[in-house]
Amino acid sequence: MFKKILIANRGEIARRVIKTARRMGIQTVAVYSDADARAPFVLDADEAVHIGPSPAAQSYLIAEKIIEACKATGAEAVHPGYGFLSERTSFAEALAAEGIAFIGPPVNAIAAMGDKIESKKLAKEAGVNVVPGFVGEIEDTEHAVRISNEIGYPVMMKASAGGGGKGMRLAYDEKDVREGFEAVKREGLNSFGDDRVFIEKFILNPRHIEIQILGDQHGNVLYLNERECSIQRRHQKVVEEAPSPFVTPKMRKAMGEQCVALSKAVGYYSAGTVELIVSGADPSGESFYFLEMNTRLQVEHPVTEAITGIDLVEQMIRVAYGEKLSITQEDVKIDGWAIENRVYAEDPYRGFLPSTGRLTSYKPPVEGWTDDGAENGRRGVDGVRVDDGVYDGGEVSMFYDPMIAKLITWGKTRDEAADKQIAALDRFELEGLGHNIDFVSAIMQHPRFRSGELTTGFIAEEYPDGFHGASASEDLIRKLCAVAGVVATVNSERARYVDGQLGDNLPAIRAWQVSIDQQKHDVVVHNGTITVDGTAMELDTDYVPGARMVLAKADGEYLAVKIAKSGSGFKMTTRGASHSVSCLPAHVAHLSAHMIEKIPPDLSKYLICPMPGLITAVHVEAGDKVEAGQPLAIVEAMKMENILRAEKSGTVKLVNAKAGDSLAVDAIILEME
Repeated sequence: MFKKILIANRGEIARRVIKTARRMGIQTVAVYSDADARAPFVLDADEAVHIGPSPAAQSYLIAEKIIEACKATGAEAVHPGYGFLSERTSFAEALAAEGIAFIGPPVNAIAAMGDKIESKKLAKEAGVNVVPGFVGEIEDTEHAVRISNEIGYPVMMKASAGGGGKGMRLAYDEKDVREGFEAVKREGLNSFGDDRVFIEKFILNPRHIEIQILGDQHGNVLYLNERECSIQRRHQKVVEEAPSPFVTPKMRKAMGEQCVALSKAVGYYSAGTVELIVSGADPSGESFYFLEMNTRLQVEHPVTEAITGIDLVEQMIRVAYGEKLSITQEDVKIDGWAIENRVYAEDPYRGFLPSTGRLTSYKPPVEGWTDDGAENGRRGVDGVRVDDGVYDGGEVSMFYDPMIAKLITWGKTRDEAADKQIAALDRFELEGLGHNIDFVSAIMQHPRFRSGELTTGFIAEEYPDGFHGASASEDLIRKLCAVAGVVATVNSERARYVDGQLGDNLPAIRAWQVSIDQQKHDVVVHNGTITVDGTAMELDTDYVPGARMVLAKADGEYLAVKIAKSGSGFKMTTRGASHSVSCLPAHVAHLSAHMIEKIPPDLSKYLICPMPGLITAVHVEAGDKVEAGQPLAIVEAMKMENILRAEKSGTVKLVNAKAGDSLAVDAIILEME
């Protein structure tokens, strides 16, 4: 077995590979950029080599620097993780030339599957179902129109070398093709250096299903069941689960055998994933089609590990060393259900704008995953696993992917795995920047998700006006009122709060008016008994003065509620939503009803920076008249450009920023008259 391997990646996947290597007795080498000098994965590794400045193009994407680090440390093999150099044939070839093993598939398989046009031809030859379409060279827009008319609308135009949602346009008619074809070509050329485009039928009510493949260098190839990845935003996955609630045993076998046939046709070994599109409109479940093959480990691989008990990273290392697979297809089982949510530094309340900055508080629901080799090692503690690459007080940089962590839960049933997600997300303490914890919690609770009726249009269809928090039931609000009453009582008596107990001189009755999201409720705390609007409730809580988290049992239901100071009151967050809360003693509330209400200032005349970022353009000057919807400025963050538009017509009074300025969130860019 290898004695030392280098991980040519960063963050959570670097930590993930290091943990398995350590269990196998293999030493590890990390490589890091300036931005990652103090990152956890650097500390986890046995050795670490600095490879350059923060931008990936000057560090993680330079193959020569990776090879130099291998030579300097004596690393015998390289695990590429995913992204960066993981699917570059030139990198695998360069390693081979230096006698360094690549922990991944052979070069010819990477090349064959990396070209979407060629991969579809190979899939068809191997007997794999392929989406009806045109996979040859498309001459020009007129040719694209003729092809689309023959296939039948809607059609999807895709850049041949595309990925990650880039270089794709959906066309419902000839007009869409004429407007979008050249744009797809340009995006393909600019992003991937390849302007070839293919066109295929767009499947209605599509579900995104993928098959996990595992092969060795001796001709053995297995399929490790499927994952459902239909819940996506802008063609990027948000929630993954295994198995799929849609796939039947017959369908699973047909899919798996076709994907194995394709893998054998290209001489594939190591871990890989064949992505399929499935028509949810077909009740037989047999309308599945090849999309592409990812010749690497997938972000969502933990859900497969959780239901099969197979460590995919370990298998990749053993296969790269030349070992035969120790398992057969008959050994691959499905035990329970697993769900993964990606915790991102993006703000769903602001249109999912990226958020960068320091994690002033980071406490995941369980410690970062460690695989001790036990039977359930890949499922985490009590079925909860966290794969992360950040730390309390660390910074989420603008240079890389905004992923903070992956939360994986396992249960005997799909509902149990989803319930564990909700509970774990409630216990995820993350402060200092915007994040999507509320959003993924809301998805876990959504009736349509719970029913398993999923398509790739789920988010667009269920949140057409954006995300505004999960809806809270009257019962949940009642329980939050009770928690708020206890918090207010304990805080008001904190001088007499000693060793976790309130003194004997606590008033027998404390009456509060609790306002939650401006709705008023009467709460009475009486010798441990709580009443909300006259209805009694059993409530046990561990709250101590100043705590950020309250664990409570309200009428038999367990709740984890985050508490944060907010103005004269506080904010309570649980079950996918935050609630503004204030507590006034009942007699004071009676008096305040006669006081003059303070009206918040009108901020509509300001153009405010929605996130920390770089101003790349300002399109107006003082005195300019603008119309609603007109572009005013462009802010760049995490390599994404965001166009800021006028919300209403008016005249520019003052411009406070210029191109090149770095602004904080909520900074004023300009003011209207």
